[in-house]
Amino acid sequence: MTIVISDTSPINDLVLIGEIGLLPSLYQRVLIPDAVLSELLDEGSPAAVAAWASMLPDWAEVVLTAVDASGSSLDAGEFAAIALAESLKGETLLLMDDAEGRAEATRRGLPITGTLGVLRAAAHRQLVDIASAVDRLDPARPRLDRTNFYIPPRLVGFLLTENRDRRRR
Repeated sequence: MTIVISDTSPINDLVLIGEIGLLPSLYQRVLIPDAVLSELLDEGSPAAVAAWASMLPDWAEVVLTAVDASGSSLDAGEFAAIALAESLKGETLLLMDDAEGRAEATRRGLPITGTLGVLRAAAHRQLVDIASAVDRLDPARPRLDRTNFYIPPRLVGFLLTENRDRRRR
């Protein structure tokens, strides 16, 4: 059974591009540490994200975590997500985009993916048009709630080429 434990930014960005519904389509359980929920509800969150977080769907399970992130260079959500992933046995996947958090998770031997990994997995299952989803992640795209997601052009090229080649088969 695949359990995904999400940090704040992937949920934020998936909500903003209208693809948050991919998580329950790809994973059997989606866990959100309470510290992540707090960050999603923070007054600085985009309106769409705060609205989603204030009315969580049934598939999003909030998990209380008793961790103290003080003394860590990670923010509370990243720290709690990593701690929760370490505490669970079985098939878990950490969903995180922040480079420092990803490096710490990798150092601890935790399986990890990010927003692009979710979109790529969904594209492989024909649940999303990856070209459109990547375009919607572009922070320069005009819309009310913009993401701040950076995708290196070389990675965009790889994803689009991979998608094109898969469709040709």
